[in-house]
Amino acid sequence: MRQNKKYPSKRQEKSLTYKVEDPTELLPFLLKVMANRSRNSVKSILSRGQVTVNNHIETKYNYRLQPGQTVTILKNKAAVKESTFIGMSILYEDGDIIVVKKDAGLLSIATKKEKKKTVYHQLMDYVRRENSQRRIYVVHRLDKETSGVMMFAKNEQVKQALQHAWKENVKERTYVALVEGKLTKDKGTIASRLKESRTHLMYSSGIKNDGLHAITHYHVIQSNKNFSLLEVRLETGRKNQIRVHMQDLGHPVVGDKKYGATGNPIGRLGLHAKVLAFEHPTTGELLRFEADVPKNFFDKVK
Repeated sequence: MRQNKKYPSKRQEKSLTYKVEDPTELLPFLLKVMANRSRNSVKSILSRGQVTVNNHIETKYNYRLQPGQTVTILKNKAAVKESTFIGMSILYEDGDIIVVKKDAGLLSIATKKEKKKTVYHQLMDYVRRENSQRRIYVVHRLDKETSGVMMFAKNEQVKQALQHAWKENVKERTYVALVEGKLTKDKGTIASRLKESRTHLMYSSGIKNDGLHAITHYHVIQSNKNFSLLEVRLETGRKNQIRVHMQDLGHPVVGDKKYGATGNPIGRLGLHAKVLAFEHPTTGELLRFEADVPKNFFDKVK
């Protein structure tokens, strides 16, 4: 096996970055590049969410690595606690709101199984460093495997103001979706009524006025015979809306086995929240935030 090359990180004092040269699983790869650490130590680093693959947090020991991928290891937990977020970064902050860029693989909020490796928990720790009484409030969410821009409020009043007038305040909410197959139309609109099954699967109901009205607009950015890269604009914001509508279109989101995808060639869900533009709840100023589309989305449609 060829030697894995180490590349200098942007934050060299806090992380180590390696380029994958040969197909392997994540744990054996980490054990090799961190040969000075015990197996249990390496497992702990992995389970704490301190390892990313192509900027996607990965905690599975048997995650399949492919040549060309980049694996980054945050060096120590103390440094992370002091000055580094795991799987996210702050794009904007003032007295009322915090806007962040979230990586795929990081939960927005806690679940029954995971309480701490979330955007919410990290931001709560962050605001309480300055004042132990402070907290943050969830305004909207992104699925765990969706990357991109999201916003939190810093007080209850702002949260209520944003949620109660979400449709009026949000001026642009644009996603980029990598989907399976080549679309026949370069642009279009999908409208349906979405419902949730007993197994928590969203679907488009065929019954009139049954479920929540959902409208999704799309246009093709680039495509080949296997994949299409779409810009998707939401007119409504329903749970799993894009994922269901892409399945309805016959072109499920890459990696989305829950909604009909046949494979996962990029090792994550092919969905990215690219733009969020809204009127500030206090000042009324129009703010617009954008997160670059992951490079591997474009790589699949070359």
